[in-house]
Amino acid sequence: MPHADQRTAQPTTSGRGKDPYLGRVVAGRYRLEARLGEGGMGVVYRARHVLIDRIVALKLIRPDLRGESHLRAWMLREARAANRVDHAHIVDIHDIGETEEGELYLVMEYIIGVPLSSEIAKGQMPISRAVDVLEQMCAALARAHDLGVVHRDLKSDNIHLTERGGRKDFVKILDFGLAHLARDPRLAPKGAVFGTPEYMAPEQARGEDAQSSSDLYAMGILFFEMTCGQLPFRSPDRDTLLEMQRTAPPPRPRALRADLPPAAEAIILRLLEKDIAKRFRDAHHLQEELKALQRALPTAPWEASHADAPAAAPPPPPPAPSPGVVEWGTRAANFARMVARAYPNGQAPPDIIEAANKAWELAAKASRLEGEMASYSRRLEAIERRGRALRAEIGRKVEELAHEESRALREASAERGEMDKLRVLVDDAMREEAIARKRAEQQERAGAISMATARAVFEEAGAARAMLQARQQHLGDRGARAQAKEKVAQDLRRQIDDLRGQLQRYADALEDDLAAGRERIAARVREAMAYEKAFAEASKTLTSHLRTRPECRDLLEELTGPSSKSQVAPEPPPTSGEQRLPIPR
Repeated sequence: MPHADQRTAQPTTSGRGKDPYLGRVVAGRYRLEARLGEGGMGVVYRARHVLIDRIVALKLIRPDLRGESHLRAWMLREARAANRVDHAHIVDIHDIGETEEGELYLVMEYIIGVPLSSEIAKGQMPISRAVDVLEQMCAALARAHDLGVVHRDLKSDNIHLTERGGRKDFVKILDFGLAHLARDPRLAPKGAVFGTPEYMAPEQARGEDAQSSSDLYAMGILFFEMTCGQLPFRSPDRDTLLEMQRTAPPPRPRALRADLPPAAEAIILRLLEKDIAKRFRDAHHLQEELKALQRALPTAPWEASHADAPAAAPPPPPPAPSPGVVEWGTRAANFARMVARAYPNGQAPPDIIEAANKAWELAAKASRLEGEMASYSRRLEAIERRGRALRAEIGRKVEELAHEESRALREASAERGEMDKLRVLVDDAMREEAIARKRAEQQERAGAISMATARAVFEEAGAARAMLQARQQHLGDRGARAQAKEKVAQDLRRQIDDLRGQLQRYADALEDDLAAGRERIAARVREAMAYEKAFAEASKTLTSHLRTRPECRDLLEELTGPSSKSQVAPEPPPTSGEQRLPIPR
């Protein structure tokens, strides 16, 4: 499915006529500064929080899709699912809501870097680099799967490589737009096929619902693509490609890259198994194998390969100068001085007196409002910090328990596998014991046998019986160990479910608090924008009247400098939503 992409498109800041949304303030908090990309569900903009000067990526659902309730539900689920995971390698979701015009918006972390697809396009990646990228993805998906979230559309365009704390190739997974809460399948239309055919698991290609193992299959495609420089299944025809995903065996990776370690090839081929049961049990299992592979790889650095890497997108520009309420007071004072100079007898026209008084009044109101908004913003940030901390804490606990559960289930599965082998040996021993017992009975009935022969026959029967008993005992021991491991896994699963329930309850309560706080701020911002408009009107009235008075010329020149010209001599009225907020950042 095409998607609005904040990574590859070049920002468009010019041409306001082409995009009337540029300059608009969404939800009273986010000013749209540049268009980053467009996809099937909406448009992504670079935006700036007008109060705390935070740069974000803001997705607006397409206007013609406003009535599509299932698409709107997907966007809501995108934020809630990703927020619940709260992992360093998954893009942060800051806010989600609906504008007064009924437009749904999603506010995400703004990423500076390059998509994995651009690095793959340069050719085969160093093996250690590919494993490093995949291991980070695996860590993120393990947390997501533990919390019941399946991405459903993993692909190289959705993996972003950035830099954090001096670490290159820091992975960020984006676009959980098709993420699916595994235990809440009600929102997706039945039988719908979603995803990108090149990365789609066989079960998805059959129209079945995606599950965590489907993400692992996509990781196998990505691992193949990174190490071999091409996709395992390629066709210009979508139906042919889907059929290949369903039935065609993948090419051997080492046939395309001879220096690929056999262990890496084994991981790729296991991830690309058509049968879900033959893939890795879960992302924790895969992560263990990847870490083992990392330890076995040569330690030669691959950073040299970055010499010709494309430069990451430049950081966004600083905010345009915006007058604050302190400057409003200064301007109101200057207007009052100009009126006093122009009318020393105090006989100024009523509209001029009213405009001057209005400027003073608005400056005072804006100053009080600034304090309220700063207080609300601090409270909101505190709630967000507490939310992130608790989500991360619960997420880590769930991850630890899920890792133990994964190991316990794998050990139990291994015991069950040994039991299957033992059952075959027990069946063989039962047949041998029956044959030996029958021979002994026949010899005993015959009577005319030597003591040595009788002893040998009965010893054979006894040995066969002892072998049968030993194998039955061994089978019982294996069964007990398997049951014990499964009991451990069940106990761990109960703990995980309890933590997930806590997280859900906390997330719901937190969202209510955040929604209330955001609405308070939005209301204050709307009030501030109304003050700004009224202040601009009063300024225009005063400037138009006083600009012909020579005694006011020096004060007018102060007001019409570069930093204040827009307020004293305003441009034509902006379109709805384009007013500039006066509250300082």
